[in-house]
Amino acid sequence: MCSILGFCGKDGDFNDINNALRKTHSRGPDASRIVWTGSGWLGFNRLSIMGLTEEGMQPFAYGNHSSCSFSNMKISENQYQAPPESELLLVCNGEIYGFRSLKEELIQKGYHFLSDSDCEILPALYRECGTEMFKMLDAEYALILYDIAEDTYIAARDPIGIRPLYYGVREDGTYVFASEPKGLTELVDKIMPFPPGHYFKDGEFIEYRDMSKVEAYHSDSPEKTDEMIHDLLIEGVKKRLDSDAPVGFLLSGGLDSSLVCGIAASLSDKPLKTWAIGMDTDAIDLKYAREVADYIHSDHHEVIISKQDVIDALEPVIAALGTYDITTIRASIGMYLVCKAIHEDSDVRVILTGEISDEIFGYKYTDFAPNAEEFQKEAEKRIRELHMYDVLRADRCISVHSLEARVPFGDLDFVDYCMAIDPGRKMNRYGKGKYLLRHAFEKDKLIPESILWREKAAFSDAVGHSLKDDLAEYAEAAYTDEEYEAGIQKYKHAVPFTKESLLYRDIFEKYYPGQSEMVVDFWMPNRNWEGCNVTDPSARVLANYGDSGK
Repeated sequence: MCSILGFCGKDGDFNDINNALRKTHSRGPDASRIVWTGSGWLGFNRLSIMGLTEEGMQPFAYGNHSSCSFSNMKISENQYQAPPESELLLVCNGEIYGFRSLKEELIQKGYHFLSDSDCEILPALYRECGTEMFKMLDAEYALILYDIAEDTYIAARDPIGIRPLYYGVREDGTYVFASEPKGLTELVDKIMPFPPGHYFKDGEFIEYRDMSKVEAYHSDSPEKTDEMIHDLLIEGVKKRLDSDAPVGFLLSGGLDSSLVCGIAASLSDKPLKTWAIGMDTDAIDLKYAREVADYIHSDHHEVIISKQDVIDALEPVIAALGTYDITTIRASIGMYLVCKAIHEDSDVRVILTGEISDEIFGYKYTDFAPNAEEFQKEAEKRIRELHMYDVLRADRCISVHSLEARVPFGDLDFVDYCMAIDPGRKMNRYGKGKYLLRHAFEKDKLIPESILWREKAAFSDAVGHSLKDDLAEYAEAAYTDEEYEAGIQKYKHAVPFTKESLLYRDIFEKYYPGQSEMVVDFWMPNRNWEGCNVTDPSARVLANYGDSGK
């Protein structure tokens, strides 16, 4: 994981840019560099994952069919000028899958590169294809590119928004981009998320791909559908194992993370390194994670946390996340603490996780979808908003501990195919949620059958039912009823509706004052559906939760 920053105007002060970039130092603790473009600034904090040599450091400069060296361009500390032969400058936080074949094609066309970094090919690819490049990339990325000849800044973000990017506009019309909102708080008045699947050029945001949009459902047989789900997910995991830095895995014991680990174990010639987390009183998933770890013979680690650990982590988590959303914060506590342990106790730098399965195949609450059309609309909504919720959670909890997140269920080919499965087949008409995903991997026996068919538990509950209860109890003690009623009056957007949500919003405002519109609203089940008109986002309050989390 790295962080990028782009100040797209001449009136920026180096010290201000440097201070803004330092705020995301944890994303890239290995090295920092800020380049004066001649028309603004590009900044980069590096976490070395691919191409670990000095030549893999960004920004990348490109000119005359070759990458350019910054070896004689240093002004002071981490301040540099662009090499005089530069035509394009680029910063990118991303993983470009299949970059080696693209690189070979570019080399055959006469391009020259200095490192083994996957992102180094992007300026050359842009020179070949222009903004059409963004449609071509199989990648998780956020980038900012400066075209010196055209004096134009281009920014872009992957179609799901797995890699973060935010922007703001100064009073003089200067656009400023950064990996996290904390990098913009002192540079612009209003901060907004860069829309996934868009690129920015000449003051416009242009959509190049919408992963939620389905032109037509495919007519594959059940057998073919099984095969496609199976093969595409395996390929998604395989791509994400490619790293020059050590790789680890979050293993909750639920279906999604267990499948990722089971697939990876089948592709690896040495034991995986897996981690699970749970409360010291009522952790649900530790035993299931241990069952999977024993089955796949991983080098497994357990992190045990207490009520005090949860309370102590609350404010740092909200500061890292940049959200007030109840579900996101609850689910982030465990992920934040387990990633902290991974950072402190291992050499792992890359983490594979199980996010994005629910949005495609369904949550517990989507069992209440009244028909297939409504199920699909909900899936589309969740895919469009992913970057504000589960993907945000995974990115921040992992990157704040100087690790990189990779999300196999977010593989573009996998999402594209699975979103186009007839939603009537994805609805829970089998007495078991996510039936198609489970059935696709039944024959492989990559994970224990009991785990493959286990009921889903909400992650915050799986860490321990008491985690949610401890947070609610802590919030209840923070406000009298009168203070709560007065407190919610302060807010006009995403108005808090419980003491817990007010506590989270108050902490959020401490770090991101007046920036609530970075998140569209609270993540909640679809309250328009019968059985879903609830006042708490936890699946535990739904009538169909049943044996989930036991």
